[in-house]
Amino acid sequence: MNGWTTGNGPLHREMAERLDRRPWPARPLRAEVRVSFEFFPPATNVGQRKLHDVANRLETLEPEFVSVTYGAGGSTQDRTLVALRSLAPVVPDIAGHITCVGATEAEIHGVLDHYRAIGVRRLVALRGDDPGDGRPLVPPGGLADAAALVSAIRSRDDGASWDISVAGYPETHPRATSAHADIESLRRKVDAGADRVLTQFFFDNEAFLRFHERCRTTRISVPIVPGIMPVGDFEKVSRFAAACGAVIPKWMPELFGGLDAAPEVQRLIAATVAAEQCRHLAEHGMTQFHFYTMNAADLTEATCRILAVARTSGAASVVDDLGDELRDGSVA
Repeated sequence: MNGWTTGNGPLHREMAERLDRRPWPARPLRAEVRVSFEFFPPATNVGQRKLHDVANRLETLEPEFVSVTYGAGGSTQDRTLVALRSLAPVVPDIAGHITCVGATEAEIHGVLDHYRAIGVRRLVALRGDDPGDGRPLVPPGGLADAAALVSAIRSRDDGASWDISVAGYPETHPRATSAHADIESLRRKVDAGADRVLTQFFFDNEAFLRFHERCRTTRISVPIVPGIMPVGDFEKVSRFAAACGAVIPKWMPELFGGLDAAPEVQRLIAATVAAEQCRHLAEHGMTQFHFYTMNAADLTEATCRILAVARTSGAASVVDDLGDELRDGSVA
């Protein structure tokens, strides 16, 4: 189908590639694909109850683990602990984020002790963002970066028992001096003892595949898990992308444009795009995906169902039957 054209000339290369991949294979990926989900700690009791319901619904997809983010600043960190305690009875395998910016090593070990006490055995270890409150980013007795944080965790008496994920940036961290420096930073985190890399979300699969290859040639051998962000709100995701250096492909604004008054249509498109992205990555050997859920179940569940990750009996929604239609080819 590389010759597909319209009256206005050739289709976008990205659109042609997407059309070339249809119909999607009917072969289920359940035996191969593993998923994990990320949540953020809600600020209200209503949000906590919603998160509990979302986690309970997504647990039917049998994720390898779920994670809860952790910010720089006391109130955000307290909410993370509340969320972890709430989810622990629902989610068998839960990961707590931990950051080192603005904290002493003693404070970091205190957080790890709290995590251990509530049954958390997995960590997502990050440097963390500047809290903007004037405190030094590396106080006396603090840790300079995520590599030092991973090393400090591994140096504990229980250091070998933690499962540690670290962050990677397919399109280079915004603060990195170069792509090479960014990869070297990631290598140091892995050399310090990280078990896997969870990437920032991205929409350009080719950028991820180039990043993956650079990691392998730099002797980073741990699993590199693509971060997937279903586009529930295009304007919000665009702001997130600008902040973290993720590129919005040229076809996306046109695809999602004008849908503010048609949220159901936007959700249908978002699930299709996210599943297609995963399908393409699976064709290149990726078997694990980390979903940024934004504390909502529908889009992540729909995407996983399109991929045949699991058959769930969750609540009905506008996207519940989309996976079957796409897999049997009834939607072109």
